[in-house]
Amino acid sequence: MADPGTDAFIQRLQKLFPRIMRHLERAQAQELIGLEVRPAQMTALIALFEGSPRTMGVLAGELDLTESATTRLVDRLVNMNLVRRERDRQDRRIVRVRLSAYGRQLVELVLKRRTENFTRMADRMARADRTALLSGLEALNAVFEDVERDSTERSEAPVDDHDDPA
Repeated sequence: MADPGTDAFIQRLQKLFPRIMRHLERAQAQELIGLEVRPAQMTALIALFEGSPRTMGVLAGELDLTESATTRLVDRLVNMNLVRRERDRQDRRIVRVRLSAYGRQLVELVLKRRTENFTRMADRMARADRTALLSGLEALNAVFEDVERDSTERSEAPVDDHDDPA
């Protein structure tokens, strides 16, 4: 039998989730005002900011995009002078993507805006509420990752045709 509190949890979550998404989308739009960068582009720039130069395949995996979609995204970022492509010194067939100096400045500006926004929100919350929020978000993220991992494992599992009664 299902936990009776689960239904109430789901109903509250279904009401809150769209509202929270709207607030986050609005905050993201404010972060990008005047920068002429789309949210998906900023996600790629932040991924590059947080690590070393990457191959297109690795970046595609991080962004959960196909390599062709990632290549088109990177092409636009190269044209905007936000990233650079560079060939591997040992294997010239390997191309890595890295932030340009301008791209790094842009990410730093957006992260500064984001920090200011989150600081304003945190200042309006009690410390216990902030702690509870982080615990809840970490738990939710862990569930998302478990579900994604289970889904990936099922899709990669070999099919056993020997048990087929047909």
